[in-house]
Amino acid sequence: MSTLTIRQEIDKARQTGPLKQIVIPPCPELLARLQQAMSSSQPDLTEVARIAASDVAMSATLLRLANSPIHLSDGMPCNTVGQAMTRIGLNETSQVMTGFLLRNAIPVNNPHLTRFWERSTKRAIAMAFVARQLPGLSPDLAHTFGLFCHVGMPVLLQSLRGYGSTMVEAAARIDRPYIATENANHRTDHAVAGALLARAWNMAPELMAAIRLHHDYASLGSSDIEPEVHTLVAAGLIAEHLMRQHEGLNDDTDWATHHGAAMDWLHVTPADIEQWDDQLRPVLDYA
Repeated sequence: MSTLTIRQEIDKARQTGPLKQIVIPPCPELLARLQQAMSSSQPDLTEVARIAASDVAMSATLLRLANSPIHLSDGMPCNTVGQAMTRIGLNETSQVMTGFLLRNAIPVNNPHLTRFWERSTKRAIAMAFVARQLPGLSPDLAHTFGLFCHVGMPVLLQSLRGYGSTMVEAAARIDRPYIATENANHRTDHAVAGALLARAWNMAPELMAAIRLHHDYASLGSSDIEPEVHTLVAAGLIAEHLMRQHEGLNDDTDWATHHGAAMDWLHVTPADIEQWDDQLRPVLDYA
């Protein structure tokens, strides 16, 4: 499924199919402004700083990160948003702000999604780390994919009666994939709903496509899908594995079944994965 095909599929399902009843929250104004400010080859630093300073809690988040052990190298604490941005860098500033704005746009207060945003943040950090080890994959795009790839779950939870029970069933079943249970019960799944949100929020087409395909590993390497989409999907599987390793969880079915194809696409070896695990652990400890 090419990006164009996926966009057409999403639009059709939104108009007449199962996505018609899904409630998509509006894209936060500050996130739209941030995307616009960062879209240029020379990002608008003044606008990014203005956006960061417009919300006290977001400013505090940036300052807390800038003054954390990961970044506090000279012993001098940052006291302003500008100082924090200088210390952690523009790209990481944008990533932190995106995560903050997304969490506030889609609050999750449900026992079926305990620690959802915490795990999304860790997944995004792992994705950005993996991207920095690979040629040609933007760490910013990878980070955003990590944040958004499961966002369809809280969207469906807020829109579909009985979806909470479906999540319990899908997690317990070993005879079929998670999204197969979602589709059996609701005629859609969180990958499609997440792609719908990315489409509605005017996010990058390759990001929308990767969200749509992030459980469709059988298509990995297909010639009609853009290579960057394949790379995001494959890197996402590895990031999920690294996150589960850090949490002491067993490998999931997706990793057991498809890790070979993902590693072949990315040209990485088991030794690479082991080395990345060691390097990423202290970062995830703090996250």
